[in-house]
Amino acid sequence: MLSVLGLLRDLDSDRLSIQGVYDRVEEALHRREGTVRAFAHLDLDGARRRAAEHPGGAFHGLPFAVKDIIDTADMPTEYGSPIWAGWQPRADAPVVTLTRRAGGIVVGKTRTTELAHLHPTVTTNPHDSSRTPGGSSSGSAAAVAAGMVPFAFGTQTAGSTIRPAAFCGVAALKPSYRLLPTVGVKTFSWHLDTIGLFAPHVADCAFVLAAITGREVRVDTKNFGAPRIGFARTHRWEEASADTRSALESLARRATARGAMVIDVSLPSLFAEAADAHRIINDFEGAESLAWEYDTHGASLAPELRKALDHGRHLSTTAYDAARSTAHAARRKFADLFQDVDVLMTPSAPGAAPEGLGATGNPKFNALWTLLGVPAVNVPGLRDGAGMPLGVQIVAPFGKDRTALAAADWLERTIDRG
Repeated sequence: MLSVLGLLRDLDSDRLSIQGVYDRVEEALHRREGTVRAFAHLDLDGARRRAAEHPGGAFHGLPFAVKDIIDTADMPTEYGSPIWAGWQPRADAPVVTLTRRAGGIVVGKTRTTELAHLHPTVTTNPHDSSRTPGGSSSGSAAAVAAGMVPFAFGTQTAGSTIRPAAFCGVAALKPSYRLLPTVGVKTFSWHLDTIGLFAPHVADCAFVLAAITGREVRVDTKNFGAPRIGFARTHRWEEASADTRSALESLARRATARGAMVIDVSLPSLFAEAADAHRIINDFEGAESLAWEYDTHGASLAPELRKALDHGRHLSTTAYDAARSTAHAARRKFADLFQDVDVLMTPSAPGAAPEGLGATGNPKFNALWTLLGVPAVNVPGLRDGAGMPLGVQIVAPFGKDRTALAAADWLERTIDRG
């Protein structure tokens, strides 16, 4: 993989030129893209030319990829849907412009499930082409895992950033709600949609977030020490695979041995109710956001998507408002869990990427944190018995993105030590 910080160090020391970076990208694309199929649109030659103009900034011309539900003015944005084939926005989404201002170069648009819901795209898992890469940010996770780009943007409405990162074995950040602007992103649920990002390592994710927001969230510049971790198995714990449960319990022991405080944290029943409220909010708002697609092209929508929109159309406003009230109550209560810990540790996904390409996996370990709007980080490095990536997820209170990233970075280095 192409580490953001590693490439920048090599560029700064003249061990590598920016065109050398693009040579590595081109080689990875030539070797992997035919099987992985991460990109819906690609313009490597154009990116090379723009990088040669010495854009400077924090990224110094590094290439990045953008999920194909995020608008770009110079590339199509088709939302993974034949309904929108050939659609060309007039403007970049702000998150794209902010990254360009910081010296990043868009190399391509990554494949997404249809309208960022559940119907899979053609992308495969870079570790095993017979398995799903996860979704809906399928192409972004796979492109980073296959070494085609150093970082990429995705989105998350339930688990669409953290879950594919876990399946593909890369780091990912779903930041606090609204930390990154969602203007110029195809909306599914306006109370849930969050822009996320993928990179090889947690420290890379932190650097990217710092570069585009100007916030002090980098974790490679100081020693934050061992974190205080609450092991939150949640009410879904028994639905995780045996490999996942074993890997997280082993990691908890290793973290303790390295000086972290790890204690069990139980979530009150309110949070199980909030997890159930997620689907009501998701489907109700999706039915309104995609009303035009439903009314004018309903017959061509994937069955999974149409079923969700049908469910949303038949939900009462009373049920929707009650779900929002439950979510609000859970958000207020969430801070109480951090009296004695800095972060929570929980699975990123039920297990390794499932066999087959007909589904993208279940977001059951992600939806609650998305509903709460809190930062979540996938920590890469764990493997199951077959050598496939497993994910551990670090969650922190709203606005404590650096806390989440610092703890996740510490855990990643703990995993690397073996």
